[in-house]
Amino acid sequence: MTGQLFAICFNATRPAELARFWSGVLGWEPAGGPDGDIAILPPDPAGFRIRFLPCQEPKTGQNRAHFDLTSTDPQDQRRTVARALELGANHIDVGQLPEEGHVVLADPDGNEFCVIEAGNRFLADTGFIGALACDGTQEVGYFWSEALRWPLVWDQDQETAIQSPSGGTKITWGGPPVAPKTGANRLYLELALPADADGEAETNRLISLGATRTDTREGDGGRLFMLDPDGNEFALRRLR
Repeated sequence: MTGQLFAICFNATRPAELARFWSGVLGWEPAGGPDGDIAILPPDPAGFRIRFLPCQEPKTGQNRAHFDLTSTDPQDQRRTVARALELGANHIDVGQLPEEGHVVLADPDGNEFCVIEAGNRFLADTGFIGALACDGTQEVGYFWSEALRWPLVWDQDQETAIQSPSGGTKITWGGPPVAPKTGANRLYLELALPADADGEAETNRLISLGATRTDTREGDGGRLFMLDPDGNEFALRRLR
């Protein structure tokens, strides 16, 4: 059985603080995670959760992935930015141009995210988290489309995007050039299998698609860490 997107995980130096921040920005309810960590839950039970796991290593360099938050109108965009700043975000400069309509911020742990201007047609059929926007190759977009069995909704000029057949947040990859990876990613995907699924068969399927198995396992559930074709970590777990 194919692993389903269970969570987007943040490695955080201050997990509780970061969970409070994103809970406040998104309006998602906090809850305990499966490994005793902190999580926030989406309003749609079929959606992914966001998990915050302790990490002692400080952030270095720009993340390979960030959230793009959507806006219904200019006033809504201003409200989202104001709420994020009040909760501890900061304005940052990542090279955006003055004429660009999105606002670039960093959360209290330094993770970049964007508040997109109203009228963005590409994100029109998504939720508040319009996209998990990633730095990555066309190959990795194809990999994740097959891994999650989510169809490609964009494939042009080596840029790719996928979206669940049920709709919601898109995952996008901007194509080359891809910045060199330095250390473990602070944001990564976590897939989950039902308790009765064949974990080894799913692991082998992911390897056949281009993933690499690592020797790292974590927690009582035995989370297995793997690498996608661009070398990004992701986790595969069995639901209890």
